[in-house]
Amino acid sequence: MGSLPFTVSDLQTSVSGVRSNPTLLCTPLMGTTVEQMLTEMRKAKEIGADIVEIRLDCLRNFSPAQDLQILIKQSPLPTLVTYRPIWEGGQYEGDENKRQDALRLAMELGASYIDVELEVAHEFNNSIYGKKPQNFKVIVSSHNFHNTPSTEAIGNLVARIQASGADIVKIATTALDITDVARVLQVTVHSQVPTIAIVMGERGLISRLLSPKFGGYLTYGALEAGAISAPGQPTAKDLLDLYNFRLIKPDTKVYGIIGKPVGHSKSPLLFNAAFKKVGLNAVYVHLLVDDVEKFFNTYSAPDFISGCSCTIPHKEVAIKCMDTIDPIAQKIGAINNIVRKPDGKLTAFNTDYIGAIEAIEDGLRESNGSSPAVGSPLAGKLFVVLGAGGAGKSLAYGAKEKGARVVVANRTFGKSASIAAC
Repeated sequence: MGSLPFTVSDLQTSVSGVRSNPTLLCTPLMGTTVEQMLTEMRKAKEIGADIVEIRLDCLRNFSPAQDLQILIKQSPLPTLVTYRPIWEGGQYEGDENKRQDALRLAMELGASYIDVELEVAHEFNNSIYGKKPQNFKVIVSSHNFHNTPSTEAIGNLVARIQASGADIVKIATTALDITDVARVLQVTVHSQVPTIAIVMGERGLISRLLSPKFGGYLTYGALEAGAISAPGQPTAKDLLDLYNFRLIKPDTKVYGIIGKPVGHSKSPLLFNAAFKKVGLNAVYVHLLVDDVEKFFNTYSAPDFISGCSCTIPHKEVAIKCMDTIDPIAQKIGAINNIVRKPDGKLTAFNTDYIGAIEAIEDGLRESNGSSPAVGSPLAGKLFVVLGAGGAGKSLAYGAKEKGARVVVANRTFGKSASIAAC
């Protein structure tokens, strides 16, 4: 079953969902000793996390009675205790009864949350029936490290988790395409209990960043880049400082940069700082897109995606997805900026040639000591463009407009010839 269009009604449902409190930021602790975890706890609090996840399966020489007492009692933040078995992506390979005994002990010692896997949830919840402390919550989780199922299958999975006695539903799937995220969000915004919804991998990044927009109970942010507990997990610092996590609300507009690869782009750093500075209720994210047409057909709501920058390899192919194209962009044959109007229509522009050509002109003027008031220093110059892709087309157009003699060098003659003919 394919991804359905992500419509306005889906977004509105998230606003009126079961969770009205701000989405919590949870930092997993991956230390191999109690001392390391205590240090990590303090760092997590300094960064601004709300909760720490104590990953017991990471501890070497774990002594439940002694270690849990220290970790839970000395934590400066509420604790979520996870003892993940190897069959659910964790590191624990021991006796199942001992594993569940440790989780029950964590509950008794004051943990705020326990994460238990769906496969054993009925058994575990039955064992603590009538013994749960006030405000203690059981998270029942399911992890799919292979793909993201159909909308119907995800809905059935959420129903099974709810039926297991979960206080909080957690589903984690794997993104093979960025549109897989839409299926998870479509189901979770309708969930009747608090929900944690994560799509793992770089293509699923927006499921983590935009948890506050869709009413997620919490999302996970690593203490540092090398200490992630699941594929595609951002750092807590990036969530807070780069993406302005605390400012994201159900009505926050989403912008981003589409490309492949795209994670290296500095655009979110620039745009999110600007949004915060001027008080614009918006967030700018990385969007790893394989199929541009599928992407825009799936995410069609006016505030998701409201607009985006477009980089390689989509500058040319994205044109066919547009409703209207600026005449200059049409002439160049490549785009780099896309705006979605309130009626959902997409309009494309090309500003690559302006920025690139002006930067080259400024450099030439500075080196030649000429005045900005004088005509373009490119006039009459030989301007060589290496490559005939979207960026190359923009540069060739801009240089020609400034009066330069343009030469295009490319691996294939056909693409160079098409630019020369414009």
